[in-house]
Amino acid sequence: MGEWTDLIKLTVALLAIVDPFAGIPVFLSTTTGYTQAERRRVTQVVAITVFCVLAVAAMIGTQMLRFFGISIPSFLIAGGILLLLMAISMLQAKESGIRQTPDEAEEASEKDAVAVVPLGIPLLAGPGAISTMIIATHHSHGFLGHFMLLFPAALIGIAVWAALAAATRISERLGKTGMNIITRVMGLIIAAIGVEYIYRGLIELFPKLI
Repeated sequence: MGEWTDLIKLTVALLAIVDPFAGIPVFLSTTTGYTQAERRRVTQVVAITVFCVLAVAAMIGTQMLRFFGISIPSFLIAGGILLLLMAISMLQAKESGIRQTPDEAEEASEKDAVAVVPLGIPLLAGPGAISTMIIATHHSHGFLGHFMLLFPAALIGIAVWAALAAATRISERLGKTGMNIITRVMGLIIAAIGVEYIYRGLIELFPKLI
């Protein structure tokens, strides 16, 4: 029961961090002039890209940290700071440079493969989502535990697909104000997650703080 609860919490955290709604404006602008069939194809590739990136982080995240000699407490603190920076931008209803730099945004308008870069990476499956998934691998045990993390990754991929498939309708219904409200709410959740990561990292690094 506890394991499923952790998976649900991870899914909610990833949903807030990935924030499929944040990708809608970029998706619409980078696919201007595309046919409906081409947009559907881009939507599918973006969803698959997000799932694959999160799945890879889930399966080999711990090994990556070991390879680079990074401890989990240090990664918790670094991940928490990263999420806080992202949350501050979201609370101001701004697009964080952590997700996508101006150069990447400009390059997107000149490329056909917008589904993978920048929509899939780093706009949606960016450093924040990857860090969160790697941290989750620390609390899962064995191959089965890591395999279970594929379920949240798949749900996030489905959520991305659903949001982008209905991007035009969502944009028309919510408008700029509605999108900003959702972004700010997600930013608040991410800020809380970031603080929690930093706290847990400090406690593991300095047990006497308890």
